[in-house]
Amino acid sequence: MRERILVIDIGKTNAKVAVVEAASLAQIDHIARPSRVLPGPPYPHADTEGIWAFLLDAMRELHARHQVGAVSITAHGATAALLDADGQLALPVLDYEHPGPDELAAAYDAQAPAFAETGTPKLPCGLVVGRQLFWQFATFPEAARADRIVMYPQYWAHRLTGVAASEATSLGCHTDLWNPTTRDFSSMVDAHGWRRLFPALRKASDCLGPITAEVAAATGLPPDTPVFCGIHDSNASLLPHLRSQPAPFSVISTGTWVIVMAIGGRATRLDPARDTLVNVNAFGDPVPSARFMGGREWEMTRPEPVPEPAAVATLLEREIFLLPSVVPGSGPYPGHVAEWTGPDDRSPAEQTAALSLYLAMMTATCLKLIGAAGPTLVEGPFARNALYVAMLRAATGRPVTLPAPGSTGTSLGAALLALPVPPAAREAAVTVLDPDPALAVYAERWRDRVTRLIDA
Repeated sequence: MRERILVIDIGKTNAKVAVVEAASLAQIDHIARPSRVLPGPPYPHADTEGIWAFLLDAMRELHARHQVGAVSITAHGATAALLDADGQLALPVLDYEHPGPDELAAAYDAQAPAFAETGTPKLPCGLVVGRQLFWQFATFPEAARADRIVMYPQYWAHRLTGVAASEATSLGCHTDLWNPTTRDFSSMVDAHGWRRLFPALRKASDCLGPITAEVAAATGLPPDTPVFCGIHDSNASLLPHLRSQPAPFSVISTGTWVIVMAIGGRATRLDPARDTLVNVNAFGDPVPSARFMGGREWEMTRPEPVPEPAAVATLLEREIFLLPSVVPGSGPYPGHVAEWTGPDDRSPAEQTAALSLYLAMMTATCLKLIGAAGPTLVEGPFARNALYVAMLRAATGRPVTLPAPGSTGTSLGAALLALPVPPAAREAAVTVLDPDPALAVYAERWRDRVTRLIDA
């Protein structure tokens, strides 16, 4: 068994290299840096060269400390790379928050596949990879040099190994490129002649090969170190639970985006106008999902790191509510701009408490939209927000469980790709066994205000 796995985790906010111990399935070390966006030309794009230099340095340092035996990869969605015949970028990797693709929105929407085919809602900017490609090929002559299209985890796998691959969790993440039902590329891919540009489909757990000689020299890793294909980050969070948790259950992957995924839930019709979608898990199966930009909303709005307990007691009394959406344009209330109710003299502690409750209510709304049932498992930074967890329990009426200490969803899930016979998963810690009645009242009043807001 590979005793320690090096995990490359490229998030929208931070890039991280972590070491996961195979026997305990715990992250034992990591190094991180911000995932910077460069302004252009030709458009805002990922700092791929800066990230690459960071990865090599971090891999060298962590290998020197821990003697890792394999490399696995996870990265955020809505991102693809156009490679030329030499394996270099034909165009920079587009920052999906750039509104450039909106220039051709009408033309794109006229030929895009139906939601029923791809499970991809209509989203602004570059949040749909098909929109990105449509805009890039129509706008930039350099796109004609594209010899291959790879999704973001596989871009980094290609840089490590020289092997290009396609993989379903990233292809199935609101791209319009993948049909989750047929497990094949969508009709649009063939209509534009893009199928020839996508490398052979591989499983997330497939070994693409060893690192290149250049990577071995730069990092000190043995030349035969295997590199695994890689996985979309939210699906990395989901994978450990697919292997250990009986259905029904739901997983909430928190970061810049809060991604809510239901396994074995109630049959329900997804509403693409409310940012529900179909993800594809590591086994190729469709997963009803919903999302909103919760981590970004927390960073934009939070005045203090932790709400004081005394502040929570005053929120109901003073009728302090934060209503959606702090980041409009996506999520379950995409057409509404955030507003506060109650007195204007909110203390920082009250504002942070109300923000935590708002995030939990947005999450509970997403869970309802996708027919979630059974326990809710929270991964990522929001698992450390006790008020968020307590409100989620009160608002859904279902148990909430947290990851075991020392484990993180994306790193653990990506590490599992390198373990063909993984050890037994660590048990999650159950929390908030009984819903707080005061929070349940707050949840009902928040829902009432949101209903009136939408109907207004």
